[in-house]
Amino acid sequence: MLRLLVFALAACAIVAPAMADPSALDLYAAGKYEDAMVAGAAQHNADGFLIAARAALGDALLRPTPCMDCFKRVEQYARRAVAADPKQPDPHVYLAVALGYESRIMGLVQARETGNAETAKKELDAALAIDPHDALALAAMGGWNIEIVRHAGAMLGSLVYGASITQAQADFAKAFAVQPDRLVLHFQYALSLSGCDPDRYRALIEHELSLASKGIATTAYDKFTRGRAVELMNSLHGGDRDAFDALVRHDQAYP
Repeated sequence: MLRLLVFALAACAIVAPAMADPSALDLYAAGKYEDAMVAGAAQHNADGFLIAARAALGDALLRPTPCMDCFKRVEQYARRAVAADPKQPDPHVYLAVALGYESRIMGLVQARETGNAETAKKELDAALAIDPHDALALAAMGGWNIEIVRHAGAMLGSLVYGASITQAQADFAKAFAVQPDRLVLHFQYALSLSGCDPDRYRALIEHELSLASKGIATTAYDKFTRGRAVELMNSLHGGDRDAFDALVRHDQAYP
């Protein structure tokens, strides 16, 4: 069930570590991801490794096709950030996200053998134990609930995993309460619902895409996300379901 633990979560690009080197942050914000990775890693501390993980994720998500090596790089930087300071919540979330994307690429059978699912859930739980109000962790957990329901179904998802769309909505609502104007959060909510059941949740998807498309973009990744929200909205309104599904699949990093 490894594919259940992925939260599209380009939402990982939303929180800037307060103590990170401004030059690494500036490089990340400008979309210079390779340079940001180098600058962040050169700090040899948790904040720098977290910037490097964010930059690696931005690079991976903008690739035309899923790139296992790219997500492995996210994982490596996230693990270094966790090791440097296990009391920061966001490195745990980036690690969970990286493992989830890797699982989608490798496929269900191989992914099950890696134990990624258990590790990813443990990392999310760790993040929320550190800070129950961390917007990134809340959004990631909301996405996890949606993915469980998507693949296991509502009844099995609830009975076996304790997951539900209702819980996902609560998690995202908490994330929005902390960061109501972060367009990437709204985009990821829409993306998760689009991968689950775009017909049933169309009104909510359109609402979240509308918020994302009107959000203030402060980084290169924000600008990309805002533009993608507009693309998805146009596909929905134009009745081009094939184009919509293709964009959703791409942004969730399915091969």
